[in-house]
Amino acid sequence: MIKYFQNKYAMSEKGAQDLLRSIIWTVVMDLSFMIPVVLGFKFLDEYMDLLLNPSNNPENSILYYVIMSAAFFLVMLVIAYFQYDSAYTKIYEESARRRISLAETLRKLPLAFFGKKDIADLSSTIMEDTTQIELLFSHSVPQIYASVLTLMIMGVMMFFYNWKLSLAVFWVVPVAVLVFYLSRKFQNSVHAKTYNMKRDISDNIQEELDSAYEIKSYNREEAFSDALNSKLDNYEKFLIKGELLIGAFLNLSHVILNLGLPSVILFGAYLLSTGSISIFTYLVFLVVTARIYNPIIDTLNNFAELIYLNVRIDRMKEMDEMPRQEGKTEFRPKNYDIEFNHVDFSYQEGVQTLKNVSFTAKQGDVTALVGPSGGGKSTVAKLSARFWDIDRGVITLGGEDISRVDPETLLNNFSIVFQDVTLFNSSVMENIRLGKKDASDEVVMKAAQLAQCDEFVKKLPLGYDTLIGENGERLSGGERQRISIARAILKDAPIILLDEATASLDAENETKIQSALSALIQNKTVLIIAHRMRTVSGADKIVVIKDGAIAEIGTPSELKEKPGIFSSMLKTQYQN
Repeated sequence: MIKYFQNKYAMSEKGAQDLLRSIIWTVVMDLSFMIPVVLGFKFLDEYMDLLLNPSNNPENSILYYVIMSAAFFLVMLVIAYFQYDSAYTKIYEESARRRISLAETLRKLPLAFFGKKDIADLSSTIMEDTTQIELLFSHSVPQIYASVLTLMIMGVMMFFYNWKLSLAVFWVVPVAVLVFYLSRKFQNSVHAKTYNMKRDISDNIQEELDSAYEIKSYNREEAFSDALNSKLDNYEKFLIKGELLIGAFLNLSHVILNLGLPSVILFGAYLLSTGSISIFTYLVFLVVTARIYNPIIDTLNNFAELIYLNVRIDRMKEMDEMPRQEGKTEFRPKNYDIEFNHVDFSYQEGVQTLKNVSFTAKQGDVTALVGPSGGGKSTVAKLSARFWDIDRGVITLGGEDISRVDPETLLNNFSIVFQDVTLFNSSVMENIRLGKKDASDEVVMKAAQLAQCDEFVKKLPLGYDTLIGENGERLSGGERQRISIARAILKDAPIILLDEATASLDAENETKIQSALSALIQNKTVLIIAHRMRTVSGADKIVVIKDGAIAEIGTPSELKEKPGIFSSMLKTQYQN
């Protein structure tokens, strides 16, 4: 049963155990609700007999029933406590584990996954989907299983008490369940399509917010708003249609169940008239029948919600089953040479990005990756840090295959500065300290000075304690780039990846940064990507990449003298 719950609901082993306990306690609580009814009927049976035969003495006194009622009340209170704890507190704890597990899964996924998924999509899965699952598991799932088990127990007891009247009570249940069961495929289809439409709208809204500047600059607000409104209208129409049709199936099941009470009234009256049952038995079944269908209706409604939950659970399973990047966490390479050996790579199946790439970036050397835009330079740099796993070949660091090293362990050896800088809505100090979380303020400021940040930071209202806004929106592109470089200087890792690191800087600041970087890269492995030829003129090796393949390899002076892509790029830039 534990394994079944784990597989069906994407739960941890502890969560599945807690769910089983919750079901058991909910069954016990449901059955405990019958205790006052049984006690009440026993009291009525005794004292109705006393009214008919005053000479008879009741089996138990009124005080007995008062004491028993108080005792049962205390028992029910204890049962309710354990049921609440198992159905709510434990479910919320499982929800916390699920969120943490999702976050841990995301940590281990290759960046290819994030390239395919929108931020709104991922945040919706972690927050909204988990919340929906939490809500239904605390309010519906244990109650479903408990209701089924309770009804089975009560049904068996009622059949033993009087099987004829029990048939009149329960004949409607299999018919109502059959109607509901036949609608399951339709409900699954509706919920899946609704879920995907909602995700598409969320992605669309996120995309428009991210592209607000571009949309406004090209006067496309109305067009984008109309497209979004159209999607919202279609979503609303489909939602209403789906709710109406699902509601029709549920209501039909409810109508069929409601036929049970007239059946008991009519058939019970017939049995009473023939003397087959007593008036007391007839009244007992009328009271039970009036109450027994509500739990069945609630169960069907909960089953409908469980179907609604399926698409979200499948989404959790999809993420949990994604291939993760794992490896050893102890890694001490003998040196920091990076070697690509016949590497093939593709972002998507059937579209090859890199073909048979082979070269070595030596420790202590600056290896520059140059070539036409879209040729694969940034891809090569990112693959060296295992941002993705390759299709064929081997990438080694210090002679060790990086595919066997945990990505987080591997990245301890890298300082990376990309053209697209990501900053956080925090202070300048904390944004730089991201490079080394335990660095003192003095060490952070020294790195900032080397990266030429000091000049603009002093002009900020609170200096290094100034909040810079979401993704550094209060800073210029060059200032943001310098903070990113300061991070790399602070980390002081043995491998440096620079992807257009000085692209947003003017000539004066670029010269200053280059001198700072010169001090940073001593005796380190440096991979640098740049389109400005002056940036790579001091490199020890040039690797020219075109259309995903190595076109030329050599020193700047060697390639400059040979007719080829590098010399052509030099001539073009110097002519301009």
